[in-house]
Amino acid sequence: MDLLPRPRELEAVKAGLRRVPVSVLLGPRQCGKTTLAGRLCADHVLDLEDPRSLARLSEPQTALEDLRGTVVIDEVQRMPSLFALLRVLADRPEGAKFLLLGSASPELAKGVSESLAGRVAYHDLGPLVLDETGAAAWRSLWLRGGFPRSFLSEDDHASVRWRDDFIRSHLERDIPALGISLPSETLRRFWIMLSHYHGQTLNLSELGRSLGVSDHTVRRYLDILAGTFMVRILPPWHANVGKRLVKAPKLYIRDSGLFHSLQAIESWEQLAGHPKLGASWEGFALEQVLRLAGVDSPHYWRTHTGSEVDLVWLAAGSLWGLEVKYADAPRMTKSIRAALGDLPLKHVWIVYPGPEAYPLDKRVTVLPLSGIGQIKAHIGSSMTGVPLS
Repeated sequence: MDLLPRPRELEAVKAGLRRVPVSVLLGPRQCGKTTLAGRLCADHVLDLEDPRSLARLSEPQTALEDLRGTVVIDEVQRMPSLFALLRVLADRPEGAKFLLLGSASPELAKGVSESLAGRVAYHDLGPLVLDETGAAAWRSLWLRGGFPRSFLSEDDHASVRWRDDFIRSHLERDIPALGISLPSETLRRFWIMLSHYHGQTLNLSELGRSLGVSDHTVRRYLDILAGTFMVRILPPWHANVGKRLVKAPKLYIRDSGLFHSLQAIESWEQLAGHPKLGASWEGFALEQVLRLAGVDSPHYWRTHTGSEVDLVWLAAGSLWGLEVKYADAPRMTKSIRAALGDLPLKHVWIVYPGPEAYPLDKRVTVLPLSGIGQIKAHIGSSMTGVPLS
C-alpha cells in the first residue's frame, strides 16, 4: 500500500532537528511515524521492537556514542533508561542528532521531560488530515478516520476490519507493553463507554458507578487512553466574566474512525441516521482545526445558563473562538452573541459541512471544512497587521 506523502509534517520534523540535538515525534501507533521518519533517509535506524536493535543496545553507550549524522530510535518508550544517556550524548558539540519516535505521551512513558529538558523539541503526529488527503475526500476521512491504513483501505468493510484489529491490538499488546497491567476487556468496556460521552462534559463519578469502580480508577483508565493518544480531554476556559462556568472537561475520541467503530457505525448510511451524527461531526471537525490551525492549548467555554463555544484558544496575543455545526446554513446564535459579549474574542468561526464561506457579523464567519486553512492565515495576518485580501 502506497502511503500518502506528508510534506508539512516532514518539514516540521526537519525544523526540530535543526534547532536542537534531540527531537521527539509522538503519536498513536500506526499513524505513520516510522514512514515519515523513513523519508528523512537517516544515517542509523534502531527499532526497539526489533530483536536485532535490542541486541545492539544491550550496551547502549557503546552502541550510540560513536554514531554521527541522524539517528532514529523507534518505540523509544520501551527503553526509558536511554534518556539519561541521550542527555550526555546531546551535549557533545559534534555529536549525532537523535529523532525519537514514541506512541505514548512523555507523562505516560516518563523520563523524557526530566532527562532531556532544554535539549528536546516535540512534534505530535496525528492521523491524516484534509490537506494530506485532499479536501474532496472529507467524507471518507470522516467515516474511516485518519489512520493511513484505515483511510486507504480498498473499501469501507476493509477499513472496519482494520480498525477492529487496531483496537484489539492496542488493548492486548500496546498498553501492556507500557508496563500497564489491566484486563483488556475492562479497558474495552471503558473505551466504549467513553464513546457515549464523545463531545460531552465528563462526570467521573457517573462513569465510576457504571463500571463499579472508584473515581481514582476512572481517572487512571482515562489517563491511559489519553496518554496513548486515543482520547482528547478538552479543559474548560476560565475567565473572570462574573458568570458561573462549567468546570468539568469535555471528552472526544480523537480519531473519528475509531469513534465510529466503538459505536458500531460501519457505513455512511449508518452514520447519516445515527443519533451521534452531530457529535461525530463536532469531534472530526475539531481535530481538523486543531491540527491545521496549529492550536497549541485548546479549551472550551460554557456557562451554567447554556452559552457555549466549542473551542477557544490564545494565539498572537488574542483570544479566538470556534463553533462546529452540522447544518446546511448556520446562523448567528444566542450562544455566540453571549460569548462575544462575555469574552474578548477577536473572531469566531463556525465550521459546517457546506461548500461556501460567508460572514454573519464583523467578528463571525461561517467556514466550510475545506476553508479551515483560512483560520491560521487570519491569525497570522493579525500578527503582521496586514489584512487578508
